[in-house]
Amino acid sequence: MAHSFATDVLVVGAGPVGLTAAAELRRRGVTCRIVDRLPARLPFAKAVGIQPRTLEVWDRMGMVRAALEAAVPMRGQFLYVNGVEKARIELSVPPEVPYGFVALPQYETERILDEFLGRFGAAVERGTELVSFTQDADGVTCRLHTPSGAEEELRTRYLVGCDGAHSIVRKGLGLSFEGGAFAEEYMLADVRVDWDLPPGYNLRAMHLDGDGAVDDVLVCIPLPGRGRYRMSMMVPPELSTARQDAAAPDGIAHGLQSGRGPALADIQTVLDRLSPQPTTAFDIRWTSVFRISHRIVDRYGDGRVFVAGDAAHIHPPTGAQGMNTGIQDAWNLAWKLALACEGAAHPGLLAGYDAERRPVGEEVVGRTVRHAVEGMENDPDDPATVMLREAQLLVGYRGSPTVDPVGEGRGPRPGDRAPDCAGLTGPGTAYPMRLYDVLRDRDHVLLLYGAGSEPGAGLDELVRTARESSGGRMEVCLVLAADADAHAVIEADGTALPVYVDTRGEFARLYAAEEPTAFVVRPDGYLGARLPLSPSPLAAHLAAVFTPNPPN
Repeated sequence: MAHSFATDVLVVGAGPVGLTAAAELRRRGVTCRIVDRLPARLPFAKAVGIQPRTLEVWDRMGMVRAALEAAVPMRGQFLYVNGVEKARIELSVPPEVPYGFVALPQYETERILDEFLGRFGAAVERGTELVSFTQDADGVTCRLHTPSGAEEELRTRYLVGCDGAHSIVRKGLGLSFEGGAFAEEYMLADVRVDWDLPPGYNLRAMHLDGDGAVDDVLVCIPLPGRGRYRMSMMVPPELSTARQDAAAPDGIAHGLQSGRGPALADIQTVLDRLSPQPTTAFDIRWTSVFRISHRIVDRYGDGRVFVAGDAAHIHPPTGAQGMNTGIQDAWNLAWKLALACEGAAHPGLLAGYDAERRPVGEEVVGRTVRHAVEGMENDPDDPATVMLREAQLLVGYRGSPTVDPVGEGRGPRPGDRAPDCAGLTGPGTAYPMRLYDVLRDRDHVLLLYGAGSEPGAGLDELVRTARESSGGRMEVCLVLAADADAHAVIEADGTALPVYVDTRGEFARLYAAEEPTAFVVRPDGYLGARLPLSPSPLAAHLAAVFTPNPPN
């Protein structure tokens, strides 16, 4: 049996979730290996919807431009019932949100993430499978089966399972995966059509029987390329895989199934029944049969081993929530693991992964199951709230052990997403910037609003506390009110601080900053704390994130 040098983290599974975890770890300088049992990426447009929040994640990572250039904007959705247009929903977000909804086939998402990972000197080890693992107080011993047929024993500090619905990592941990399955099966196809529906719109066409129940459905999501869509529709009996799925070794019927896939004629038959206008399907790239389960683990990790994405939660694809939720699982975990690998994390920081992400997974599973049964159009919340929630802009971590108590007051509170805003002018800029421009490529950031234009002992001590309590990992930026001197030079703790002027007052408005306030922005773009300009509460907050004396 071969042996390798230890690495900090082994990531199992090279889909969008595993690639996100590996890329974030490598971007932060953590040694990491990522393995996948498949010999190559699959050319399937499985998950296609990219939510605005995921684009914000990619912005913070530094890869959003590549994604946007490869994607197609999603403008809205047409809803047809029994051949009659019932609704036209426009997909929109508030003006301060920097990104909208886009569609990007999963094979393109994986390509972009794979190339981004390569910028940090790492690559997916294809054809390599995790066979088993054991963990102890100091690390994890993993047994891998390599493409040559040999076995490798790898000693790693942490193991992250992003290996899908049939996860070997989840099974090895003995996590429960409670839930159920839908009886319906669906055909999926990546195909072109020649209709003249406006580009950028989803299509949902349903047929209701005499009792008002849905007995036929067609869902089309635009893909890059003229007239190209990822279509889903009910499976005819001759293509059913139900008997095969019932015999699945782990009893989990979810995702693409083996067996004969639909032919172009099968797709055309459904279009003839449900398309709002006559159309012809052509240029088919792939088809498959898809089964849907809904399950979630009882915990997102144990000791030094964690699960993310489909390894932790599976659910209907309604609203394109699954891949996006998994990517944000990985992002939440990666920055915490990076601190732990540096020896700089508070002992309870990694426990915050389960505390923050499992409630999100539970909500997504429950909501997507409800929408799959009742229809998203029947959601009881007002349309604006539904839109923000589907965009994943309402995900938050209030009550997490790693953020401060919420407290009283208006505006975003600890655990909430740090909103973007426009109209900031910075050093040497001749154009207004966005707050996310300031945060990009930074990790822990202390934003000091209204700290004044004169240095003083209080500011010196506040900045010194931020730096010392974080082991030099926290950057400090000042945001001054609109009427402040745009050319002010402000020093604290022996250095000049970056100064940005809130020329339009958007920061003050969106953050409800009516007096000098300190905002701690975590690496994942959520507020860790909202504090007065005082070193003591800042030190107390950072003590729950970092070790008492984090190494530089």
